[in-house]
Amino acid sequence: MNGHCLCGAVSFTSPGAREIGACHCGFCRRWGGGPMLAVHCGPGVEFKGTESITVFASSEWAERAFCSRCGTHLYYRLLATGEYFVPAGTFDQGDFELTSQVYVDGKPPYYSFANETPMLTEAQVLALYSAPGGETAA
Repeated sequence: MNGHCLCGAVSFTSPGAREIGACHCGFCRRWGGGPMLAVHCGPGVEFKGTESITVFASSEWAERAFCSRCGTHLYYRLLATGEYFVPAGTFDQGDFELTSQVYVDGKPPYYSFANETPMLTEAQVLALYSAPGGETAA
């Protein structure tokens, strides 16, 4: 699967994941103005045009990246595992399925999705992905 930013300075190739997760946390909503709809691509994403990627350490356990030329959001990456979550809209093809929603207790009331998916609260996400020692891995 291939994709790129709005201006084309950054392109990527990713394993063939097809499932989208929606994140309603405050970080994702502030970053993109709404929920992040991302494909869990695992650690095997390859980028071209890396000189145009700006990385922001958004927490102790993750980073976010964007194209420094056009501002397109490129990924959310877990530092402990190297797994990438890539915005669904950056892919050239779009035959995806919304399969999960997280941080649903942070979702504002002005939108909702019709898809019936598993829905995890912040506490459930933290319990599911907490690393030993209390450091969150999600």
